[in-house]
Amino acid sequence: MFKWKDEFSVNVEKIDEQHKELFNLGSKLYTIVSAKDNVDRYDEIMEILSELRRYAIYHFGYEEELMKQYGYENYQKQKIEHAKFIEKITSISQEEVDEKQKKVSTELIAFIANWIENHILKSDMEYKEYFNSKGLY
Repeated sequence: MFKWKDEFSVNVEKIDEQHKELFNLGSKLYTIVSAKDNVDRYDEIMEILSELRRYAIYHFGYEEELMKQYGYENYQKQKIEHAKFIEKITSISQEEVDEKQKKVSTELIAFIANWIENHILKSDMEYKEYFNSKGLY
């Protein structure tokens, strides 16, 4: 479900690498949810959630620093979208995961897939040419 394709590339190597890691985390979660073994996956889900939160904060910080450094005009819009992502990931409680693993995980997968479609393929693509025009690849 979370397979990297060239169409996701923003043509900035470091950002593409970071986006690939976000795909990897989504893929890990998808693999867990897809397992048909009725095993309690609480610890694995919480670990991925924690990793996703930590990595998203790192990635968004990196992107935002580049935007500030290169004077990207849609910086504030991006910052707001990033904050909403972190807020959503942070809002998922341990109790929710414990009580409704499949439901919470499935909703999270849909959220990540939606994020890829609406943020990476739209918002991030807006800075692709801008960064490239500044010599950033």
